[in-house]
Amino acid sequence: MRHHRNSEKVNAGSMADIAFLLLIFFLVTTTISIDAGINRNLPALCPTNDCATPATEHNVLRIILNDDNEILMNNELVSFREINNLVSDFVNNNGDKSCNYCSGKQLSTASENPQKAIVVLEHDRQTSYELFIQLQNEINKAYAKLRNEYSQNKFQKSIQELSSSELQDVKHAYPINISEPK
Repeated sequence: MRHHRNSEKVNAGSMADIAFLLLIFFLVTTTISIDAGINRNLPALCPTNDCATPATEHNVLRIILNDDNEILMNNELVSFREINNLVSDFVNNNGDKSCNYCSGKQLSTASENPQKAIVVLEHDRQTSYELFIQLQNEINKAYAKLRNEYSQNKFQKSIQELSSSELQDVKHAYPINISEPK
């Protein structure tokens, strides 16, 4: 007599339950890293055609990050610690002497006044993202310092205590003009 043995089958009915439980476990225990980003509002549309008028070169501060993560400001190598003061000095220069609240050195090689000052931030493809974000933060700190000084001098209040109309006045006095070509 021959015995035919049937192959044994594995009951796979509970496999879906196990896979579902593993999926839930990993979803609950995994943390998702949050990338640092830049909070920027795009500029409003230009109502006229004169918005594309080129700026004079002394009103433009060029900051270049190269592939070696070195910072060049107007083609001169600078350290990261100097960025805040250099940007503040450039924006607050008062080269045309039209700014009665500016306390700059009135150099002919820096901006005429804060409304005309433009910071151009260029970077190489190999520049580290962390350095780019840190540099953006330093530029924003420089503008925040200038705005806070203006607020203290004119309104005797910190920026956080200003009304909306006073805040608009501060933003008009020191507008943030940052250009990132590419």
